[in-house]
Formats: sequence, structure tokens, C-alpha cells
Amino acid sequence: MSTAVATRRTGQVLADLIPASRVRDVALVVGGAALTGLAAQLSVPVPGSPVPVTGQTFAALLVGTTLGARRGVASLALYALAGLAGLPWFAQGTSGISVSFGYILGMILASAAVGALARRGADRSLLRTAGTMLVGEAIIYAIGVPYLAYAADMSASAAIAAGLTPFLLGDALKAALAMGVLPTAWKLVKR
Repeated sequence: MSTAVATRRTGQVLADLIPASRVRDVALVVGGAALTGLAAQLSVPVPGSPVPVTGQTFAALLVGTTLGARRGVASLALYALAGLAGLPWFAQGTSGISVSFGYILGMILASAAVGALARRGADRSLLRTAGTMLVGEAIIYAIGVPYLAYAADMSASAAIAAGLTPFLLGDALKAALAMGVLPTAWKLVKR
């Protein structure tokens, strides 16, 4: 592969491989929001926590990584605004502001971070993809857990116990899934 091709691909995210147009960008943003809404319905209640385990965070990080920062933020902002407007596509078919809304705000910021990292090639190998997903998850928790503490009137330790600790294993599994999907997609594209 030539240096020019390698440089061009490093500055790209997977969505950039589709021919550019406004229609493409709108479809990707709406599709990313819809994917996140569908993944949020994969929801399992966690005993003792007002926050369920969902596929939502995985979808949000995947959207940010594959669409890039700008489209990823637009997609997750659309997801949040539609849910605030009453579309029942937050976890467990809910809408509006709840004690877990901070995680959604964190997903918007995380999509910007992972999208920017992906544009720099952070989704091309197993280890870099793992690091990218960890950065995204850390951002989601950095917003979601304090918001949970505030909204549910919990202490910091109670919010960590209810809104972070029960989710770490699942997040490790989601990161492992991303580690398989994203670098594999790039390898297929290079063929």
C-alpha cells in the first residue's frame, strides 16, 4: 500500500469510505441515532440500581467511532433530543429526563472523543481499539455517575456502587466486541 493511501485512510473513519454527500451524512446521523435507540431496548435491570445494563453505550461508542466526531455528536444529540421530546427509545422504552440521563449526555461527549481518536487511526488495531473504547467508557461514567448521584440524591460511593461497579464486566465484553469488529472492518476494506 502506498504512503498516500495509508495517510488518506488514517485521516478517515469507516463512514468516510461511502461516497460523500449531504444525503449520506443525514442518513448516517439518523441511522446512528436509530441504532442507539434500538440498542437501548436490549435492557436488563440491575438489582439495587436505577440504571439497567443496555446495548446503548456500545452503540453510542460504535456510532462515534465509525461516523467520526462531528457526525457522531450529531447522531447522539439527535438521539437525546428525540428521547427528550417523548420518543420512547431510551432504556426500557422510556423517554424524558431520568436519573440515568447523565449517561446519555456522557455518550454525546464520548462519541466526539472516540470519533476524533478513530480519525487518527485508533480503531485500526486490537489494542488501540481497546484504548479508544476505554476512553469513551470513562467519559460516559465521568458524566453519568455524578449525574446519577445528584438526580437520585445518592452519595458518591452509593452512585459508584449503583452506577459504575455493576457495569464494568459488561463494558469489558463490549470493548472486546469492538476490538473484533472495528479492526476487522478495516482489514476487509483494505482488500
